[in-house]
Amino acid sequence: MNLDKNKTLQQIEEFARNAHSGQMRKYSDEEYIIHPIRVMKICQLYTHDIAILSTALLHDVLEDTKVTSAELEQFLSGIFSNQEAQKILQLTQDLTDVFIKENYPNLNRKQRKAKEWDRMESIHYDAQTVKYADIIDNSQEILVYDPNFARVYLKECLKGLQNMKKGNSELYQLAFETVQAGMKKLHIR
Repeated sequence: MNLDKNKTLQQIEEFARNAHSGQMRKYSDEEYIIHPIRVMKICQLYTHDIAILSTALLHDVLEDTKVTSAELEQFLSGIFSNQEAQKILQLTQDLTDVFIKENYPNLNRKQRKAKEWDRMESIHYDAQTVKYADIIDNSQEILVYDPNFARVYLKECLKGLQNMKKGNSELYQLAFETVQAGMKKLHIR
């Protein structure tokens, strides 16, 4: 990867780090930013597309921080062409949960997640690629730190992956195998 791309990714990482400032991973004493960095590094094994790598670093910013779409758009517009900034913004929005408890209090988790996975079927293939990496990283962590919740999460991911096949095929396969291996370890059918 060239120096300009590395510099750009450093700027994106710094923005995400600041947005997630003070947040910690649920199961460890690591800063939250570690997760988006790992997701980006997984994606980097399969692509050098700056939009995908930037989205990987930003994938939880709109969902889990106070950053708004307008603020993210303004930041991206200072780094990228308008077209590239709009693409990264859209991919990040694609990866932001819509069916959240706050907006759908009458739906339980299973119902909300089912609707979310149905929505994910139609998101951009590059966003699906990032989601595969997100599933891999989260599955590995949840399997180690919360096997009881992993039983729920892995089943949800398996259902989601069955509907979300437009992204990078190699990364899709790795996500699918990661979920299946976790289910096998926990003896889930």
